[in-house]
Amino acid sequence: MKSVTQQNIPYDPLAEKSLPGVAPLALDDWLFIDDAYSGQMALRCQLLSIRRKEVLVANNSVLPAARELLGLVQDLLSKRDDFQIRDGGILCPDGRFVDLNHDDPLKTLGQIIQEDLCILEKIAGQHVLTGAVLCFPASWSLSEKYQKPLTAIHRPVTEYDANIARRVQRLFDGVRSGSPLWRKNALWYEDPSLHQPRVEAAQRNYVDAKTAPFLRTERQCILRLPQSDAVIFSIHTFVMDRERALAASG
Repeated sequence: MKSVTQQNIPYDPLAEKSLPGVAPLALDDWLFIDDAYSGQMALRCQLLSIRRKEVLVANNSVLPAARELLGLVQDLLSKRDDFQIRDGGILCPDGRFVDLNHDDPLKTLGQIIQEDLCILEKIAGQHVLTGAVLCFPASWSLSEKYQKPLTAIHRPVTEYDANIARRVQRLFDGVRSGSPLWRKNALWYEDPSLHQPRVEAAQRNYVDAKTAPFLRTERQCILRLPQSDAVIFSIHTFVMDRERALAASG
């Protein structure tokens, strides 16, 4: 799958923070459009067309939350100059016109914004992944995480111990509508491809952080939808070549 690299990242990708490392974010700053928008959106549309079952999961029960999410995104984009909402759709910065299909809200969202979107709803005391559009997985598989709670989703992550699990659960419980939170991660990769799924049983190839040619970093946000009370976990993926990434980190 083709790669699309960015020229700039809006934060220091290599500044160290302890997990979960979150900070507050203004709702109007949640969605981020960068210089790779056109290339990333072309890839997203291709994946949604030819690999929909791999990159989008949802059932009828998550539809109200997904429609609410589409409405929120529509409202936020209406305040921007680079999107135009008209004639039942959205004219995007790359010139594409996307119909606002409220019967297929996650696919619609996947064609409009760069963020991958996961919907988590609280079931029996735990936040469960009940729907998602995930075009750019970083070494994980959407099918394996679907319908699972946070603890099971993070099972392969070495650093995700019981203490971190409790702190993350508190974040998901405590995030307030209109007041998102954000964090970042950073991983070195040999391959700059954006679509890199991997099942849990498949070991990730060793990558030497001292020589790897590409840095992959995600701007991850969590926010609560006021009507459905679902929590949204969004992922904006940046890929930069090593020299540029080190320069961005100062």
